[in-house]
Formats: sequence, structure tokens, C-alpha cells
Amino acid sequence: MNESDKKYAIIQTRASESDSLQQNILMIDDHPESLRLLSQLLSKRGYKVRPTRDGKLALNFARSTPPDLILLDIMMPGMDGYQVCEQLKACPETKDIPVIFISALNEVFDKRFFAGR
Repeated sequence: MNESDKKYAIIQTRASESDSLQQNILMIDDHPESLRLLSQLLSKRGYKVRPTRDGKLALNFARSTPPDLILLDIMMPGMDGYQVCEQLKACPETKDIPVIFISALNEVFDKRFFAGR
């Protein structure tokens, strides 16, 4: 089995396991109002949302109980979203978890992450 087949098998296994369970979303944002608003919206849609305001705490959460998806703010004090994502992708337990960046910035996309900073 090649590497892409292994990843597909893991994704399929997670998908079939989670079909019977509530989808788990880890949300990291330093703005309490954003956390509250998105948590309420997603919870009403049937998702289990685990909000946190701290990047280091989020890394511990993700390693101990890996979520199905991570919503990650870009601009945060201390550890920013790029640093959190780099650590998530460097960890074998969390590297395959999809991450969606969220931000209140007006810029369409900050290209420095994909440019290797």
C-alpha cells in the first residue's frame, strides 16, 4: 500500500467512524465574540465545537483528542495561527487534520504562509 492509499484509508476510517458520531470541530480565536458566534452557528447545525482562545492550549487539545476539522484564526497574540498550523502539520497525530484559516482581516489571503514566511 503506497502513502496516498494509506492516507485515503485513514480518511475513510475516520469518516465511517464519525458518521455515527457528531463531527468535532476545534476552533481557535482570541476574540470571544467570534468564538461565541461561530460556536452557536455550528452547534445549531449539529457540530460539536470545542472553542479555545489560546494556540498552545489548542495544540494540546488537538493532540489529546484529534478533531475532524480545525478553524484557526490567523492573528492571535503569543502564538499566531501560522505557528499553530506549522506545529499541527509537524506532529504525526495531527498532520492530517484539515485546517481552515479564519480572520477578520480585509485581505483576501495572506500569502506569507505558503511562501515559507
